Parts: sequence; structure tokens; C-alpha cells
Amino acid sequence: MKILVCITHVPDTTSKIAFTDGNTKFDQTGVQYIIGPYDDYALARAVELKEQSGGSITVLNVGEAETEPTLRKALAIGADDAIRVNAFPKDSFFVANQIANAAKEGGYDLILMGRESIDFNSGVVHSMVGELLGMPSLSPVMTLDIEGSTAKMTREIEGGKEYLEADLPLVLGCQEPIAEWKIPNMRGIMTARTKPLNVVEPADDTVRTQLSTYEMPPAKGAVKMIDADNVSELVDLLKNEAKVL
Repeated sequence: MKILVCITHVPDTTSKIAFTDGNTKFDQTGVQYIIGPYDDYALARAVELKEQSGGSITVLNVGEAETEPTLRKALAIGADDAIRVNAFPKDSFFVANQIANAAKEGGYDLILMGRESIDFNSGVVHSMVGELLGMPSLSPVMTLDIEGSTAKMTREIEGGKEYLEADLPLVLGCQEPIAEWKIPNMRGIMTARTKPLNVVEPADDTVRTQLSTYEMPPAKGAVKMIDADNVSELVDLLKNEAKVL
């Protein structure tokens, strides 16, 4: 089985976020980058499937040269080779188009990625890739088992879980608890240096959206303490001030 795992190169969740040029550019000063946490789950499950049934794992990232350490980490975790599409990930459709183009060349049985990236959180790339390739696409997938050419999955839906079966090939967006994150060991780190990392040029530069500005979330307001016996005031504040009722 040939598995393609698409990974994002995103700021560490502990990074302090700031913007420059009138809030139109992300300030990368001092920011550490990691594999997207949901993509980490997808990669970990791919490694488990490979260990169970054999096959190969290719990791792919749409990004410029600075993303290569992230790809090397994925190779150290257990991927066999890597592809970097040499382009800045301009928007979701652009990224999906690059993934689909690479996947057509590779003939993959299973395409895994996180349910969403943690920078823009669009959560639409997997469905776009499925549409572009004419493959079924499901997300968020919480469990995944492969029996022959059939995938058995558990998917989270509002208010419960959905149990599904589908024939390969498939495009899946993954989330916990599909697998436990894997930490590269010393042997993996050493062998990752010699595994192939292929750089390809983008298929095209079609972009459907344009960023106008970034905006930080509003600062948290002061906490209001309500007497435990004053339920009516609490209800009034939740309804008219917080507007959550």
C-alpha cells in the first residue's frame, strides 16, 4: 500500500504571535515551527499501518526551503521519502491543487492529513483534494483500520460517532485518538539524512483568495464574581452581556 501523508509547517503552539506591515504579514522572528499536530496523528497512523501490512509512506509539504527540517523530522519518524512543492502555501485551494497534482503522479492508495492546520484552521483541504482527484473524502477520522482494499473508520459527528467503511483510494482528515504521536529516535534521525527529499515546482499559481489583514483576538475581560445565591443576575449577564444564552 502506498500512503501519502500531507503535513503542514506551522508555528509551535507556545509561540508568541505578532504581525508587521500594518497587520498584513506574519512576524516570524523567534518563532519555532513544527509538524501540524493533527498531521502528526495522520503520520503516526500511517507508520502503524506500514508496520502492520508493509508498503511505503511519502510525506508532502507545500512550502519554501525553510520547511525542509519539518519534512526531515517526518522522515525520521518513519516516512520513506518526501516531496516539497516549492511554493508558499497561498491559500487552501492552491495547496489542495498542488497535493492533487503530486498524488496523480504517485498513484497512492491512501492520502492522509490532519483535519485542519493550526495556523489558518480552514479544514477544507482534504475535501478539495478528494474532489480534484475524484476520490471519497472523509473528516474528521478518529480510528482507521485497513482490511484488504477496505478502510474501516470511526468519524466524529455532532452528538456522536459514525462507523463507516469505504474502498480505497481515499482522502482522510485525521484527529486524535487515531494514533499516539511518535517521537523520532536516534536511528531515525540518522537515516532521515539519507532519505530522498524531492523538490518539485508548483503545478500552477492559481489563487482564489487574498489576505487583507490579520487581527489578534480581543483581550480577555475582567472576571465578574456573582454571589452563588444571585442566580437571576448570573442569567441576565449570560444572556445580555456575554450573549451565550
